[in-house]
Amino acid sequence: MSETNSAAETAAPHRYTAAMAADIEARWQDFWDAEGTYEAPNPTGDLAGNPELVAKPKKFIMDMFPYPSGAGLHVGHPLGYIATDVFARHQRMTGHNVLHTLGFDAFGLPAEQYAVQTGTHPRVSTEANIENMTAQLRRLGLGHDKRRSFATIESEYYKWTQWIFLQIFNSWYDTEADRARPIDELVAQFESGARPTPDGRDWSALSAVERADILSEYRLAYASDAPVNWSPGLGTVLANEEVTADGRSERGNFPVFKAKLRQWNMRITAYADRLLNDLDGLDWPEAIKLQQRNWIGRSEGARVDFPVDGTGSITVFTTRQDTLFGATYMVLAPEHELVERITPAAWPEGTHPVWTGGHASPAEAVAAYRKLAAAKSDVERQAEAKDKTGVFTGAYATNPVSGDKVPVFIADYVLMGYGTGAIMAVPAHDARDFAFARAFELPMRCVVEPSDDRGTDPSTWDDAFASYDAKLVNSANDEISLDGLGVVDAKTKITEWLKAHGVGEGTVNFRLRDWLFSRQRYWGEPFPIVYDEDGVAHALPESMLPLELPEVDDYSPRTFDPDDADTQPEAPLSRNTDWVNVTLDLGDGNGPKKYRRETNTMPNWAGSCWYELRYLDPKNDQKLVDPAIEQYWMGPREGQPTGGVDLYIGGQEHAVLHLLYARFWSKVLHDLGHISSSEPFHKLYNQGMIQAYVYRDSRGIAVPAAEVEERDGTFYYQGEKVSRVLGKMGKSLKNAVTPDEICSEYGADTLRLYEMAMGPLDVSRPWDTRAVVGQFRLLQRLWRNIVDEETGVVTVVDTEPDEDTLRALHKAIDGVGRDAAGMRFNTAIAKITELNNHLTKAGGPVSRSVAEALVLLVAPLAPHIAEELWRRLGHTESVVHQDFPVADPAYVVDETVTCVVQVKGKVKARLEIPPTISDEELEAQALADPAVVAALDGAGIRKVIVRAPKLVNIVPA
Repeated sequence: MSETNSAAETAAPHRYTAAMAADIEARWQDFWDAEGTYEAPNPTGDLAGNPELVAKPKKFIMDMFPYPSGAGLHVGHPLGYIATDVFARHQRMTGHNVLHTLGFDAFGLPAEQYAVQTGTHPRVSTEANIENMTAQLRRLGLGHDKRRSFATIESEYYKWTQWIFLQIFNSWYDTEADRARPIDELVAQFESGARPTPDGRDWSALSAVERADILSEYRLAYASDAPVNWSPGLGTVLANEEVTADGRSERGNFPVFKAKLRQWNMRITAYADRLLNDLDGLDWPEAIKLQQRNWIGRSEGARVDFPVDGTGSITVFTTRQDTLFGATYMVLAPEHELVERITPAAWPEGTHPVWTGGHASPAEAVAAYRKLAAAKSDVERQAEAKDKTGVFTGAYATNPVSGDKVPVFIADYVLMGYGTGAIMAVPAHDARDFAFARAFELPMRCVVEPSDDRGTDPSTWDDAFASYDAKLVNSANDEISLDGLGVVDAKTKITEWLKAHGVGEGTVNFRLRDWLFSRQRYWGEPFPIVYDEDGVAHALPESMLPLELPEVDDYSPRTFDPDDADTQPEAPLSRNTDWVNVTLDLGDGNGPKKYRRETNTMPNWAGSCWYELRYLDPKNDQKLVDPAIEQYWMGPREGQPTGGVDLYIGGQEHAVLHLLYARFWSKVLHDLGHISSSEPFHKLYNQGMIQAYVYRDSRGIAVPAAEVEERDGTFYYQGEKVSRVLGKMGKSLKNAVTPDEICSEYGADTLRLYEMAMGPLDVSRPWDTRAVVGQFRLLQRLWRNIVDEETGVVTVVDTEPDEDTLRALHKAIDGVGRDAAGMRFNTAIAKITELNNHLTKAGGPVSRSVAEALVLLVAPLAPHIAEELWRRLGHTESVVHQDFPVADPAYVVDETVTCVVQVKGKVKARLEIPPTISDEELEAQALADPAVVAALDGAGIRKVIVRAPKLVNIVPA
């Protein structure tokens, strides 16, 4: 502390300083905790018999789940938390019963990796991180209902995550009813014969394994052998959404390969249409809705079956079924399950040498190419590479309309993630197929008449001809002709023909794939599944939940050379044989039997798929959530037909992953009757990011931002010139500023005000520590307007304010109220500053009514100083639950406004006129003004444009 500041504080011992702020903030935080100030009453018990509370509208406000990082918070992290807190406080003051709390999403890879590196149990490090983060958040004065907080690693919580998994496992999607139903109802259909088994045998004639295999084709949670994203460097498989665009793991940046493994999946694709359609009723940013629509990727087309001699059919999905006569070859994704079945032992006679890739047999060619494709990301495989690669499988399929035998290739530009993983190639009318056909000397057939002068012989073309407007040609057989038809009519006609002949039908395809739900990790929720000696999966009974994670000495999955695709996962739990191999009585009438536990764990997304429900009823150990409580806080209501959280704030990075998964779980739980809301989050708001300058030396290495000096616009670190760019804030970039630092220097209220004043909430903005002092001075002026800095005595007077002050006050009340409701906190602070400055400039003591209203305006934004001043003003009840001031309309409307009068676009006069003046009256006054008359200088008037009450524009003749 400087001598000047020390002298000032001695002269003004009751001045608002950082030390005083720290004392005030700590005292009121303790008080709020002790009094349960932020506890939100539930409709059962708390609200029952309390008409005043029952009459209040509710408001459920949520932040996206934080992960308790060991690095703690920097000032960018609390931006959303402060915003929701300000909004929640304003909602309380405007008569709402507000639920606002915060928990921790605590399973996941970072804690496990830290455990592997240090030998510290993930629970120990995670709980320490939670404790640290909780203290940091508490210091900010966030008004959370602490009774409702939890962490996903608590067994009391993940018991219900496991329970939900079992509800999904024991369900199937009834497409006729368009909802999920219990699997027992499906079994009853098979038992009664109402639904035939695949081979027509009676259900009673099937073995347990056969029944399980049939049900697995219907269950919403199922295990299957399927292509997965395998990351040897992480030792685990990943969901599509966890793989970056360049084919690497989102966490760790390791290479990702395609491999076939038995994994748990969620049949989210059953809900594709509902996930798409229900977006329309949500109050979400359009950009987020668009990302979800694109990820779901609905397209209409046709399913077409291409018979393969002796091995069934290859099914393709196409949106251009009208071009079917032009399909001259087929391509399967290298991972397609039919590849092994259709690949013959030897090359067919006459096989083109270029098709074989130089291999002695089809099996050898296929194996080599598969290995090559597995090392590429989906993005790399879809890139418009100059050279097309692939290999002939040795098999031929039959084009169902032309009867031609068409060769079947595998190529990396076809993915299992779209359609059926197989395409009919129409090289004359698709650029990629054209390039592939040229590379492999394959035939082409023109079936869409070109609109240019290239003719109809594709062998003379330089590229494919693609059009949705041209007519069909060369598209006829003995039973059907598409020649001369446009695309739409041709699609309709050929689709009807395909269905009539049993070789296809119109259908809808989705880009969305089922959700890969297994991870080869230790630090995650155990699956409540055991396997019998036949490998049949059985659900644990509810009485055995939670299935807790065992204590182990080795947390690390088996990792491999990141570039070695020929490896297999090994989950850490598989090494704990005493836990894996158990004898259990599952209560199914079969008595105690030997079982093997599932050794994979759930992904870190599992716990965040339903946490909004646990906030409602966090101590319930009998039900997922009390139905009356869920209905009260999240049930459908006017304007919210699907129900859900009233306001959900978080970053745009969760546009697909978390939000799509949570929506899926909500819909399943809704279908099964467990909750009334079919959507988890009604209103979504994406806050921007607080950025910071990153300083790098000549090597490109980040240097500590706090130690950089600026000299004449150039930046230096330890005497060396460094570059400066605006980027993220973080420990690795050496530019992180912790909230603790700012709180220590200025107080939490100043930090809250600064973050809210930096700009619109949904826009990213740069952090500038030097600018924080501006908000600190605002609070100091507020304090001085109410408290004498020398004596500590409240200086307000019980007299009526003058009219200018009343107008300033009520304009502020009106503006701040509207801004707070619309989350425009930066402009709300500007209006508070304007009112506070008015009182400062007016001089003399402030009227009590004005001072109290000002404190109430500040309360949502700077709650500690507001609580302190409210009590000093003589009130005995917390400011938190006071009514927000209401503006008097008579003082909000200005007595006069300034109207600008322009002649030829230049300002010639300013008129003070009533805000309610009519266009005619304003025009007359403007034309009569001496300055306007002089500017016109006798010229005639061609036009007068009036925008009452602010503008008159006169255009001379």
